Amino acid sequence: MRSINTLLCLFVTLTVVAQNAVTEKYYRQLRYNHVSPHIPYMGIHEISSAEAKNTAHYIFKYNDAKQLIEIINHDYSFHEDHFLNTIGAYKTIFEYENNMQTCIYFDKIGNRTVNDRDVYKEVFHYNKNGFKYALHFFDLKNEPMESNCKVTRYSWEKNEKLVIEKRYNLNDSLVNIAPYFDFGVTGILYDNNNFPNETFNLDGNLMVKENSSGIASYRDAYDKNGNHIEFSYHNAKGELINNSSDFAVGKKEYDEKGNLITLNVYDNANKSIAKIKFPSRDDINLAAPVTQKDSLEIKNISLGYLIALQELKPKLMKKVFHPDLAKRSFGFNSENKKEIIHETTYKQMIEFAKSWNKSGTRFPPKPNNKAIILDIYNQIANVKLISDNWVEYLHLVKTNNEWNIINLLWQNKDISDYENYKQ
Repeated sequence: MRSINTLLCLFVTLTVVAQNAVTEKYYRQLRYNHVSPHIPYMGIHEISSAEAKNTAHYIFKYNDAKQLIEIINHDYSFHEDHFLNTIGAYKTIFEYENNMQTCIYFDKIGNRTVNDRDVYKEVFHYNKNGFKYALHFFDLKNEPMESNCKVTRYSWEKNEKLVIEKRYNLNDSLVNIAPYFDFGVTGILYDNNNFPNETFNLDGNLMVKENSSGIASYRDAYDKNGNHIEFSYHNAKGELINNSSDFAVGKKEYDEKGNLITLNVYDNANKSIAKIKFPSRDDINLAAPVTQKDSLEIKNISLGYLIALQELKPKLMKKVFHPDLAKRSFGFNSENKKEIIHETTYKQMIEFAKSWNKSGTRFPPKPNNKAIILDIYNQIANVKLISDNWVEYLHLVKTNNEWNIINLLWQNKDISDYENYKQ
């Protein structure tokens, strides 16, 4: 039979483990938010850990009190960006103390970094009823700092059904919601699911007013899965009004995984203006096999570089090289006995084609030029070029229906030319 002390130790150990238990949840996306940081991070479209291995995702970690303590950002594919919602950092740590929630951001190797608001630390303040009433931004020295919207702190208070938001800079002056959108004091109306339903521009008496573009509010709608499906702009009378991009309504369509696939925009008369399609996050449209014509052109362009040198053809050299050419040669510095990389520019290669083989003695009478295509994918290619005296690897790119050499790495074929190989 175990001793009482042993049982007590076991009980204490199990209790500590239970208190420190961490729950992980995996989500494909974050709920879209272009309204306010008062709206908390929320994962949507939950998936299993097995599914997460093959797709972009976020990991939400919770403590035993069901408080969010960490978000790992694995969203490496296309998504809707907005500085009020996206994280930007690889890891976000949440800490709780004295009715405050502190958010600190880290890169993949554990260094402190900024989030998409360009701040190092965010501290939210809550009252005794759990209402979030303030947010302050701090730098690495724990000094107040401004975000990329020139905001250092937010304040929130309840006024009937609205949450009133004010934003201040380091001079304690009120600032707009964003540099490109002149809503000053705002009122946020939440729906029954605690999603932002409408955001109002308010005057000093908290009355709805129009901004310089005639916009007094914007509305948002979400579906049952948390997808942001519609947004619209309205004047003080609640009528649709075009924004600075000349549309009044945006309607979004998603696939079954929550990936945005289409944005339809309409003017204030509900006339369709544009339909924008977005690439899939999951399905990759692979390129078709290249044509025989492409293969032949790639080989001719690669060999053309050698022919231009051998036969003094600067026009051909211009044709085969891309103007952004990066040519590098592997060599050896005999003075300091170190291997070096020598760079040659596009302009220098054109000049070489005019005179480098003027004597006709740089190559054999019948040069042995050989181009081996290593790989082609769509509009890029990799070629191994072998001549009598050297070996080179070429990268080619097809722009405006024309193949060119854009990268070139060169070395002598005879390795005994390099002093470090001479014994």
